[in-house]
Amino acid sequence: MKQFDIIIRNGTIVTASDTVQCDIAIVDGRIAGLGHDLGSAGQEIDASGKLVLPGGVDAHCHLDQPVPDGLKMADDFYTGSISAACGGTTTVIPFAAQEKGHSLRAAVEDYHRRAEGKAVVDYAFHLIVSDPTHPVLSDELPALIREGYSSFKIYMTYDDLKLGDREILEVLSVARREGALVMIHAENSDCIAWLTEALEAVGSTGPKFHALARPMAVEREATHRAITFSELVDLPILIVHVSGREAVEQIRWARGRGMKIFAETCPQYLFLTASDLDQEGYLGAKCVCSPPPRDRANQEVIWDGLSDGLFTIFSSDHAPFRYNDPRGKKPGGEEVPFSYIPNGIPGLETRLPLLFSGGVGTGRISVNQFVALTSTNPAKLFGLHPRKGTIAIGSDADMAIWDPERQVVIRNEDLHHAVDYTPYEGQWVKGWPVTTLVRGKIVAHDGKVLAQAGHGRFLPCALPEMAKPRYRTAGGNL
Repeated sequence: MKQFDIIIRNGTIVTASDTVQCDIAIVDGRIAGLGHDLGSAGQEIDASGKLVLPGGVDAHCHLDQPVPDGLKMADDFYTGSISAACGGTTTVIPFAAQEKGHSLRAAVEDYHRRAEGKAVVDYAFHLIVSDPTHPVLSDELPALIREGYSSFKIYMTYDDLKLGDREILEVLSVARREGALVMIHAENSDCIAWLTEALEAVGSTGPKFHALARPMAVEREATHRAITFSELVDLPILIVHVSGREAVEQIRWARGRGMKIFAETCPQYLFLTASDLDQEGYLGAKCVCSPPPRDRANQEVIWDGLSDGLFTIFSSDHAPFRYNDPRGKKPGGEEVPFSYIPNGIPGLETRLPLLFSGGVGTGRISVNQFVALTSTNPAKLFGLHPRKGTIAIGSDADMAIWDPERQVVIRNEDLHHAVDYTPYEGQWVKGWPVTTLVRGKIVAHDGKVLAQAGHGRFLPCALPEMAKPRYRTAGGNL
């Protein structure tokens, strides 16, 4: 008679703190035992020569999010979660986005309808607050936080999303009172608008000018302003998709004063540069995102921040707009000026292999740091740990079995998203997830999807301990 449902044998188990060779026993989708000679199981997986890591937690991605002006994201919860699973990610946290003039509760209900019965990995929701009216701040937002939507994002740019300074302070005040975590897209909207108009006036409208309209100074200023708001309200915040030196300097300055400022970065700031926007013709539109990629010197600054603990999490910021699509990077089927190109690039499936190869494979970060940045820290930051983000008895059996020696050339034809390109086409990586389990079920193996749509479950998030006021730390790791 079998003792366990599954045993993973002979692998090297890696968590954020430890590396050990042992077997893993799974019962009813949870880890039931760690050790040697664990007994029998209905299914055995041989992980000899492989690393067994906690499944990735991608805490910043966009799936089937309503967007304006006839645009449409290519990935829904099915294709997006398949892509995540094949890249070693077992939990995603996309955004239920409020539209101005509409209810925040309505956005959450709509997003549940979009997700229901589609995902193959587990998922939670962040909120996007774009219209902080009195009913939203006094009733809707506090109630949603208590129901498990304990994090939300606010924007300092984009006309249909941005909040003014007073609005930001009011939203932060609610977060402080309720124990929520606030993510901030930090870029100065007025500076971007002024620079964009100046560039357009002289006919500089190609994709490469997107980077000139969003120089590091506008990210630096907004980051400093966000930090100031955090200090005034006494609330930890997360600065998302940090791109380069000047924003990093602001975060280091705040940390040096004892402030609890968390930071996130993404693959585009390690593996792309502004020159990728300056490709022949309109091809640079494939790499238009905000903030834009910087230069190679700034890539090294971001690597340093990953190595020394400045960055708490590493996310994809997956924003799946197709290139040859009238609802994507060519609105209406036309090659448009940079200010009309939908912002964002795909990256759910390539996030982990890129960082593993470029970070662990080169010695810039340890494999334990890799697990912390991509799984454990996001699970902790957003109230999902220890259910997610670790390999421990009682945790969900969410794991990715990695072949650290497998060499892969990234090609869009081999990926599983619904986007018609990857900005990392042709990049060589060493190390790739070969088997992904979500709650003890193999959902992907050797690039083949084995789970049915609907296997993924919605996860209400607990209030994150690190979002509490008057608790400050100078370190980036949790």
